[in-house]
Amino acid sequence: MGAILSLASTKYRTNQFDEVSCDASCKRQKRSLSFCEESPRLIPSLPDELTIQILARIPRIYYLNLRLVSQKWNETIMSHELFRLRKELGLTEEWLYVLTKVEEELSWHALDPLSRKWQRLPPMPNVYTEESRSSSSGLWLWNMVGPRNKIAEIIRSWIGQKHTLDHMPFCGCAIGAVDGCLYVLGGLFRASTMSCVWRYDPFQNRWSEMSPMSTGRAYCKTSILNNKLYVVGGVSQFRGSLIPLQSAEVFDPCTDTWSEVPSMPFSKSQQFPTAFWADMLKPIATGMTSYMGRLCVPQSLYSWPFFVDAGGEIYDPETNSWAEMPTGMGEGWPARQAGTKLSVVVDGELYSFDPSSSRDSGKIKVYDQKEDAWKVIIGKVPIYDSSDSDTPHLLAGFHGKIHVITKDANHKIVVMQAGLRDHFGSSNSHFIGSSQEEHFAPSTESETVVWKVVTSRDVGSAELISCQVLDI
Repeated sequence: MGAILSLASTKYRTNQFDEVSCDASCKRQKRSLSFCEESPRLIPSLPDELTIQILARIPRIYYLNLRLVSQKWNETIMSHELFRLRKELGLTEEWLYVLTKVEEELSWHALDPLSRKWQRLPPMPNVYTEESRSSSSGLWLWNMVGPRNKIAEIIRSWIGQKHTLDHMPFCGCAIGAVDGCLYVLGGLFRASTMSCVWRYDPFQNRWSEMSPMSTGRAYCKTSILNNKLYVVGGVSQFRGSLIPLQSAEVFDPCTDTWSEVPSMPFSKSQQFPTAFWADMLKPIATGMTSYMGRLCVPQSLYSWPFFVDAGGEIYDPETNSWAEMPTGMGEGWPARQAGTKLSVVVDGELYSFDPSSSRDSGKIKVYDQKEDAWKVIIGKVPIYDSSDSDTPHLLAGFHGKIHVITKDANHKIVVMQAGLRDHFGSSNSHFIGSSQEEHFAPSTESETVVWKVVTSRDVGSAELISCQVLDI
């Protein structure tokens, strides 16, 4: 037993992507443990029930190597029974998954914040071929137009216009996470918006195609509520144009089925004084967050290149209906730019990122439900803003703290954690946030918010696309 579990302490060799892998000594150890193949038990001297209890207590970072012990160990490590046991024991771990893109390549990187080790996920199925170019089955390849073109601006400039989209590359997929798995949904390729859905199972360490959405959509918004994945809005192709969608649907991972949700009313768009403005300004969902058991969807009205905040709407699953968002919440939601309203819920509090006029900083705001107002809680978020990127920064919440993911001047992904000086100490702090012009809480000097760099990763010229946190 000791020999088998000693795999967990093996020093691993990493490749250029810092992936966990076995070296030659690990392979020899695997061969020396071939008795496991012949034994009906995982560990000959222990019942399998006890062995699984042991495995559930081993950090996930070692699972890829423990799978090499034997076929039976591989099947056990990849089983969802182990995942359910970890949940029951309260031993799940929060990992950060970051999606990047460089030229025509899309890559996922997984971070274990405790060990600060990165793993690279297997590539998403690259199944688009010349033969399937005209197929509507949802097979696709992420293929951007180059690192210096801002895809979001291209898409927005084409919304509602009578352009042919035959030369448009694939872009605009949405990212979600539910029931311990990552999901990549929809997108736009050439003249079609896609309805395809792909799932990454971290225990199986592989991608699989799921039931498609009922509607092809790109740039839609996703969130999780009651262990179901909700999708709202986005754009769809119609007669050579891109039109915004008001529709919504929900995915049940237990049954692999999609169900309809009432469409967003976009009540603000109904209040125009003339039909001219109603035709000119198109409503679009600009974000979605699960907060206090409901879905909060901030919205905008646009007529390219102009965008106007239009409050937002809230979906209540108990009544299966939409209601207008409180005025302060909707009109004050930071980052007033279509498609870029970043928000995250940490310990029941709703936070949002507000980019400042300076290109090297931003602010974190928290929503005060009693006062129906957004308040600055972190006065300065150090970021490296690149004009070549649509998403120079991402927002995530794990381990009970706010994290900002950005890239530094050396092209490294930097994961920064916000906290109080008393928690980290000045010696561990790479950045210190402060503000003399706006009120932010906490306000005493001893409680100044500081930023700790959790880890970094060299990804060269790759751009940040999105991120998710999985608790498994």
